[in-house]
Amino acid sequence: MTFPVLYLVLKTDHPVRESGAQLRGCIAGNYPDRPILHHHTPALIYSYPKVQYRVIEGTPSILGIDEGAEALRSVIGDISQLTLGQSRYRVEQKVTYELEGSLYPVRDIRSYRFTSPWIALNAKNYEEYQSAGGWRERKALLNRILVGNILSMAKGLDIVISRDIRVRTHLDPVSVTYKGIVMTGFMGEFQTNMAIPEFFALGKGVSQGFGTVIPDRSAPNSASQGGSRGTSGHMG
Repeated sequence: MTFPVLYLVLKTDHPVRESGAQLRGCIAGNYPDRPILHHHTPALIYSYPKVQYRVIEGTPSILGIDEGAEALRSVIGDISQLTLGQSRYRVEQKVTYELEGSLYPVRDIRSYRFTSPWIALNAKNYEEYQSAGGWRERKALLNRILVGNILSMAKGLDIVISRDIRVRTHLDPVSVTYKGIVMTGFMGEFQTNMAIPEFFALGKGVSQGFGTVIPDRSAPNSASQGGSRGTSGHMG
């Protein structure tokens, strides 16, 4: 099963200092009647976000997945400036990449890395993580959580995974602030027998740029990385 993906990169007149959460508020705030853009109804929507916002090294970008790709496409023409908190940025260029994405098991093991902190722990498993007897137990817990995150992403994309998912992780804890709360996140690499589309995200806070995944092109098997096909780019 494949689905359309649209990745929008915004070139601004100076580097953006704010977060993906503020970028989401700026863009989606103009469309309160379109919950796919902000992932809210009167209550939160508990499903995999089809529109994801992030700021990477000062450059804002937005990922639209499946019906989220069309929703993103429909608002690109309205984006001429960004007001993020007290800061204002002029959008000087919009670059779009149209992809065909898919998430599927593979026979080999593929390597990926997080470009933004992966928020793996909630209130329940944080206590389990803290009380684990050592790094082996903590790593086993994180591996289980990562498998669960991949399965949750597949379910949100209406993809049935009938094969066991295997993962290996090489992660370091980092401090992150999510919804005003300081939490433990993780940065590093992982290997799995799944093809994961580039720039898709895992864990908590994915609509705000946390847990963004890209192929680890330095890995020996990097030539076969990724779950996106038919990549093309154009200026918009």
